[in-house]
Amino acid sequence: MNTSELNSFIVILIYGSLVFLSLLTLANPLKVNKKANFWFGLFLFLWSSFWLDEVLFLITGSPVEVHSILLVKFIQYLTPIFFYFSVLFFTNPSFTFKITDVKFLLFPAAFLGCLWGVALGYNNPFEYLSISLILFQAVFYTLLSYITIRKHQKKIQQFSSNTEGINLNWLEYIILVLLIVNIIYVIYNLFYDPKALNFFINAVFLLVIYCVGYYSLKQKEIYPLEEKQRNELISINEDVDSDEVKRKLISDDELTRIKTQLDEVMELQKPYLDSELNLIKLAEMLSVSTHHLSYVINTGFGKNFFQYVNEFRVNYAKRLLKQTDSKLSILGIAYESGFNSKTSFNTTFKKVTGQTPSEFKK
Repeated sequence: MNTSELNSFIVILIYGSLVFLSLLTLANPLKVNKKANFWFGLFLFLWSSFWLDEVLFLITGSPVEVHSILLVKFIQYLTPIFFYFSVLFFTNPSFTFKITDVKFLLFPAAFLGCLWGVALGYNNPFEYLSISLILFQAVFYTLLSYITIRKHQKKIQQFSSNTEGINLNWLEYIILVLLIVNIIYVIYNLFYDPKALNFFINAVFLLVIYCVGYYSLKQKEIYPLEEKQRNELISINEDVDSDEVKRKLISDDELTRIKTQLDEVMELQKPYLDSELNLIKLAEMLSVSTHHLSYVINTGFGKNFFQYVNEFRVNYAKRLLKQTDSKLSILGIAYESGFNSKTSFNTTFKKVTGQTPSEFKK
């Protein structure tokens, strides 16, 4: 099989995989992150359309330019927007579209106007403008999605003690890989023969698509399903960078009382050994609101929830690591201390102590 035949096989795999994955994501068999998966499924389906010309050429044996149809061009233009919407709902499942969100239609409306201009024969000005809009929108929503995910990774530390399954790292990595691949492709197109790079680009895309499939289908629900609890946590997140946190939610005496009570609970009951511990569970143990507990941890201890809980876990793990007669492995100590994976244990332990668990044990 030569490079051309292998590339054709990869193209078929890409298109088939994306269509199948989009249908699977839309069906959402696990019934998690419903709104996010709806938009992500639509994004995958639109993404598959970029290989439709090549697939039809392989089937019919003659060039087919589906992408030149005005309606198809317009629908494909929506691909980065749909990806951003999926990120938006992953990070905030309670998000609802408002009248002000008509702003999302500004670029598509301008692009549609350019397409009509080209259709009417005004090729030069409108064609260049449409290409500029495609590039600008792709970069704009890619960066906006990346920033949204980075903010999300910071926010979930306000209520979760284990963020590994809910931090959306996989989406962040995919954005970075696609951005790098597209930059290489654009530069190569300008200076070299673009066809020579097709095999490499398609092979990378196929690998990315399989990674997308693996991680998207195992993505857990990020926020609680119960609407009241979910909205509570989201409202705490929204206050993290605002002036609300700087204002006193409770008196100094009340803050001291809750701090003392929290210290006692953490020392005596050791709730941090529960790998699923979150702000809601800990607030219930103290009979305080999640907002007040978050305020006490942020203001009283100068830490977020994730840092506060995991320092207790690390200290507990240090005691276990010091026991010379312990039969527990490093992984066993990680689970015993409340961590849910060796990776998160190693990362958190090194961040707190400056050493890996193995180095500390030696």
